[in-house]
This record gives sequence, structure tokens and C-alpha cells, in this order.
Amino acid sequence: MVEISALNGSTILITGATGLIGSELVETLLTATDCEVYATCRQQDTAQQRFQHILPHPRLHLLTYDVTQPLTANTHFDYIIHAASPASPASFSQYPVEVMMANILGVRHLLDYGQRHQMKRMLFISSGEIYGEGDGTPFQEHDSGYIDSLSPRACYPSSKRAAETLCAAYVAEKNVDVVIARLCHTYGPGFTEKDNRVYAQFLRNVLRGEDIVMKSAGRQMRSWIYVQDAVDAILTLLLKGEKGEAYNVADAQSCITIRSLAEKIAALADRQVIIDIPQDATQGNTTPISCATFATKKIEALGWKPRYTIDEGLRQTLQRLQNQG
Repeated sequence: MVEISALNGSTILITGATGLIGSELVETLLTATDCEVYATCRQQDTAQQRFQHILPHPRLHLLTYDVTQPLTANTHFDYIIHAASPASPASFSQYPVEVMMANILGVRHLLDYGQRHQMKRMLFISSGEIYGEGDGTPFQEHDSGYIDSLSPRACYPSSKRAAETLCAAYVAEKNVDVVIARLCHTYGPGFTEKDNRVYAQFLRNVLRGEDIVMKSAGRQMRSWIYVQDAVDAILTLLLKGEKGEAYNVADAQSCITIRSLAEKIAALADRQVIIDIPQDATQGNTTPISCATFATKKIEALGWKPRYTIDEGLRQTLQRLQNQG
């Protein structure tokens, strides 16, 4: 694994700091380095609540900031990690414009700020959804599958694609240093109350002592990764990734169906999975992609590999949630 003590003495800005990945990044950097960490969130009270267990912390600075607006601070950040983006299916349905602007304008504003303040590097957290629909084989970084650009649901993968191209444009035209992390489906205990992704719904069910009721057969195949492994990968790319390149972040051994995920979570809490498909069931806000698994040789060549299997990661997640409760 990368030695993140190389970041000691740095000043790091993390957008989307109260989300699943952003909050884990904040806590990892505060624990394992002596960095000054600037954590942004659109609502100050949300940030205060999320980090109440470590506040006040001398190296944690909370900033209220909306990435769709220019950043008006006057702080030199050595590194910027852009993790601010709605990733919940409900957001794709209710706020598709805001989803697109957070990705596209967010990249623009942060790169402009970083260029003005002599930033060393920005890492953009993208998504494996940029690959669209493939043929079922693991996606490699040069692949590109079909996305229906006229579907409002495409607000997320299409804006992530556009934001990646904007990163590449800044590298080519303005010589800004950017690296891209394409994350697969990431799970862990730090999801918010508004997060309605399937793993969060399943965990809420068993924590309430309920069985998991699925409204579909759950046949979609996905790559999964535990949030701490995702954070380790992001920091590896921040320090060792090649300028202008994109890297898949996934656990190649944790490719399972949605139903299998539900069964694993239910088994940990001694609950059951019940399939109850309504007659008028539609795909709703879920992705139409049937299989999304990722090749990981490119990031593994940098020395990274996941530490947690899907079973270990889910067990850790449930234990941490139960301890919080």
C-alpha cells in the first residue's frame, strides 16, 4: 500500500466531505498524517454533526461551499480531492440539473482555483457508470459503452464523462495536474440518511430487525468495494497516479449480484431476503446497466490492492453501524 505519510505537511481540500467517501478520507488523513484538512459541505450544521466526535480538531477546517459556484477562499491547497456529487438514484430523478452542474461546474471551478494557487494535483472522483452498457466483460479504462443521453437518468454518467473530458482538456491546454479515480459501487457505514442506494436500504432494514424485501429479482452484476479500500486507492492515485490518466477502483474478487448482496447482509443479521415483485414493476430510477464489473490491473500496477473481501467489508460495516447506534 502507498505510504501516505508522504502527504505530511500538506494542505488538502476535500469537497463532499460529509459523504460516504469524503468523510472516510477526512478521518483517514487526520489519523494517519499531519495534514491540514479543509472539508467542504453545503450546510455547516451537516458537517458539524458528521464530525462531532472529533471536533474541535486543530487540523480540521470546515468550509461551507457549493461546488457549482466559484471558490472564493484564499488558501493555498497542495491537493484537491473532488468528491462532491449527488450519487443517490433519488437525486437523479428529482435534481438532474443539479447533479450535472455539481460534476461539470465543480471540476471547472476547482481546477481554476487550483491553477491560480499553484496546486500540486487534483483528484477527481468519477464513476464506473461512465462506461454505460457493455458486453458483460470487465471494463478496462479505454472502454466506452452505450448511454442514452436523452434519459434524465443519464445526468450522472453523462456529466461524469463530460467532467473527465474537462479534466483532460485542462491537462492538455493549461498543464494542470489531474488524475481520475473511477469508483465502482462503494459501501460502508458512513452513508447519509438521504442515501437510498440499495446497500444502504438493505443495511437499514436489518438494523431495524426487518427482513430485506426486494422489489426486483436483483440479477444485476456489480463490482463492490469497501470504503476504506476505496480511500486507500484514492490516496494511492493522489500520490502515484499518472497525470491525466483514469484508473478503475474496484475489488475484482467482489463481483456479485444485487440479490447476493442482500443475502449476505441478511445472513449477517440472521434475517431473510423476500422477493416481492409488483405486477407493475418498472426500472424507475435504477440504472439500466445489467453488468458492471471492472478490470483493476492498472491501479494494481501502482502497488494497491484491496484488503477487505466483500464478506469482511460487510461485517465491518454492520459492526460499525451497530456500535454507532
